[in-house]
Amino acid sequence: MFQNLSFWLPIVIIAIFILSSAIKILQEYERGVVFRLGRLVGVKGPGLVFIIPIIDRLVKVSLRIITMDIPAQDVITKDNVSVKINAVVYFRVVDPAKAIVSIENYIYATSQLAQTTLRSVCGEAELDEILAHREKINMKVQSILDRMTEPWGIKISAVEVKHIDLPQEMQRAMARQAEAERERRAKITLAEAEFQAAQKLKEAADMLAQNPITVQLRFLQTVSELATEKTATLILPLPIELLRFLELPKKDTSSSTAQSSQSSKT
Repeated sequence: MFQNLSFWLPIVIIAIFILSSAIKILQEYERGVVFRLGRLVGVKGPGLVFIIPIIDRLVKVSLRIITMDIPAQDVITKDNVSVKINAVVYFRVVDPAKAIVSIENYIYATSQLAQTTLRSVCGEAELDEILAHREKINMKVQSILDRMTEPWGIKISAVEVKHIDLPQEMQRAMARQAEAERERRAKITLAEAEFQAAQKLKEAADMLAQNPITVQLRFLQTVSELATEKTATLILPLPIELLRFLELPKKDTSSSTAQSSQSSKT
């Protein structure tokens, strides 16, 4: 009995090993590229996959989007400004067979290509364009990467510039420029306000000149408003007509005095 057990036990162990190596389970986001004696057989999965042990080899490939950081790149822009730019790339495998057969390490290759493309695109643009039109830079880098990685079975989903590191002197110069721009806008706004106020005053003066009675009505309204304040002291101008009226009695008095002196002489 023990002899039979010692005979069958190795066979059972070998059978279990062969069976376990022949059965593969692939997740929904995975695919298996199968090679048989070194030749590409095809892509299998997801689910339960059977292969021939020793003869077949299965390479798993994930179809999920991969997030890859691009290290900070030293870039000299078109206007000769030295900056450091880093970004992030989102890509995924759309053809597992090409990703395994066409290139040795598609993740490393995509990373290197993204770095060189980022330096090239940013080097062709001026600093103001990079800062103001970052989305344009993203789209251009994505388009180039997508075209160059297509033979590898890679699809570039998005490229985003994360940070642009400027030299200290450039940051100070941009701060001074921004301050000057704010002062210019403030002066323009003040000048426009003064111009509008002058226009309103001119319109009011023209209206008052056409209707003199309006000046008197406005004067009376102001007097009535000031009269409501108990602490207010009003000093009103005396009309010139009243002064002329007061001069008349003086003339009559002088004439009567002259007549009386003449009568006394007689």
